[in-house]
Amino acid sequence: MQSTKLLVLTNLPDRAVAEKLADLLIAKNLAACVNILAPCRSVYRWKDAVQHDEEHPMLIKTTAERYAALEHALRAAHPYELPEIIAVPIERGLPAFLDWVAAETKA
Repeated sequence: MQSTKLLVLTNLPDRAVAEKLADLLIAKNLAACVNILAPCRSVYRWKDAVQHDEEHPMLIKTTAERYAALEHALRAAHPYELPEIIAVPIERGLPAFLDWVAAETKA
Protein backbone atom coordinates (compact mmCIF):
# COMPACT_ATOMS: atom_id res chain seq x y z
CA MET A 1 0.00 0.00 0.00
CA GLN A 2 1.37 3.39 -0.96
CA SER A 3 1.50 6.06 1.74
CA THR A 4 -0.52 9.24 1.43
CA LYS A 5 1.58 12.27 0.57
CA LEU A 6 0.79 15.63 2.17
CA LEU A 7 1.40 19.27 1.41
CA VAL A 8 1.74 21.08 4.75
CA LEU A 9 1.47 24.86 4.91
CA THR A 10 2.72 27.23 7.57
CA ASN A 11 3.91 30.85 7.78
CA LEU A 12 6.99 32.25 9.48
CA PRO A 13 7.76 35.83 10.51
CA ASP A 14 11.01 36.13 8.53
CA ARG A 15 13.21 34.30 6.05
CA ALA A 16 15.97 33.41 8.52
CA VAL A 17 13.52 31.65 10.85
CA ALA A 18 11.91 29.89 7.88
CA GLU A 19 15.27 28.63 6.59
CA LYS A 20 16.31 27.40 10.04
CA LEU A 21 13.03 25.50 10.41
CA ALA A 22 13.29 24.08 6.88
CA ASP A 23 16.82 22.82 7.61
CA LEU A 24 15.57 21.13 10.79
CA LEU A 25 12.70 19.37 8.98
CA ILE A 26 14.98 18.11 6.21
CA ALA A 27 17.69 16.99 8.66
CA LYS A 28 15.14 14.94 10.63
CA ASN A 29 13.65 13.39 7.45
CA LEU A 30 10.29 14.91 8.34
CA ALA A 31 10.06 16.62 4.94
CA ALA A 32 11.39 15.75 1.52
CA CYS A 33 11.31 19.34 0.34
CA VAL A 34 10.40 22.73 1.80
CA ASN A 35 9.66 25.71 -0.40
CA ILE A 36 10.05 29.09 1.28
CA LEU A 37 7.98 31.56 -0.69
CA ALA A 38 8.32 35.30 -1.11
CA PRO A 39 6.91 37.41 1.71
CA CYS A 40 3.20 37.99 1.75
CA ARG A 41 0.95 40.27 3.77
CA SER A 42 -1.30 38.51 6.29
CA VAL A 43 -4.30 40.24 7.79
CA TYR A 44 -6.04 38.52 10.69
CA ARG A 45 -7.64 39.12 14.07
CA TRP A 46 -5.57 38.07 17.09
CA LYS A 47 -6.57 38.79 20.68
CA ASP A 48 -9.28 41.27 19.62
CA ALA A 49 -6.98 43.33 17.38
CA VAL A 50 -6.59 43.26 13.62
CA GLN A 51 -2.99 42.45 12.71
CA HIS A 52 -1.14 43.28 9.48
CA ASP A 53 2.07 41.27 9.26
CA GLU A 54 4.61 40.24 6.65
CA GLU A 55 5.12 36.49 6.64
CA HIS A 56 7.02 33.89 4.64
CA PRO A 57 4.80 30.98 3.58
CA MET A 58 6.31 27.51 3.57
CA LEU A 59 5.17 24.53 1.49
CA ILE A 60 6.31 21.29 3.08
CA LYS A 61 6.12 17.92 1.29
CA THR A 62 5.83 14.87 3.55
CA THR A 63 3.82 11.70 4.14
CA ALA A 64 0.85 10.99 6.37
CA GLU A 65 3.03 8.60 8.38
CA ARG A 66 5.46 11.41 9.24
CA TYR A 67 2.81 14.08 9.87
CA ALA A 68 2.56 13.66 13.67
CA ALA A 69 6.34 14.00 14.09
CA LEU A 70 6.40 16.91 11.62
CA GLU A 71 3.63 18.72 13.49
CA HIS A 72 5.43 18.15 16.79
CA ALA A 73 8.68 19.58 15.36
CA LEU A 74 6.84 22.57 13.87
CA ARG A 75 5.10 23.36 17.15
CA ALA A 76 8.33 23.02 19.13
CA ALA A 77 10.39 25.26 16.84
CA HIS A 78 7.75 27.72 15.63
CA PRO A 79 7.96 31.21 17.15
CA TYR A 80 4.18 31.81 17.08
CA GLU A 81 1.96 31.05 20.05
CA LEU A 82 -0.59 29.49 17.68
CA PRO A 83 1.09 28.57 14.38
CA GLU A 84 -0.90 27.91 11.24
CA ILE A 85 -0.29 24.28 10.35
CA ILE A 86 -2.54 22.95 7.60
CA ALA A 87 -2.08 19.59 5.86
CA VAL A 88 -3.65 18.90 2.48
CA PRO A 89 -3.55 15.42 0.94
CA ILE A 90 -1.88 15.19 -2.45
CA GLU A 91 -4.34 13.24 -4.60
CA ARG A 92 -2.27 13.17 -7.78
CA GLY A 93 1.25 13.94 -8.87
CA LEU A 94 4.19 12.70 -10.86
CA PRO A 95 4.66 9.14 -9.51
CA ALA A 96 8.46 9.37 -9.46
CA PHE A 97 8.30 12.61 -7.44
CA LEU A 98 5.82 11.13 -4.95
CA ASP A 99 8.05 8.04 -4.58
CA TRP A 100 10.96 10.40 -3.87
CA VAL A 101 8.91 12.16 -1.15
CA ALA A 102 8.25 8.79 0.48
CA ALA A 103 11.90 7.74 0.26
CA GLU A 104 13.20 11.03 1.70
CA THR A 105 10.87 10.96 4.69
CA LYS A 106 11.53 7.42 5.93
CA ALA A 107 12.17 7.40 9.66
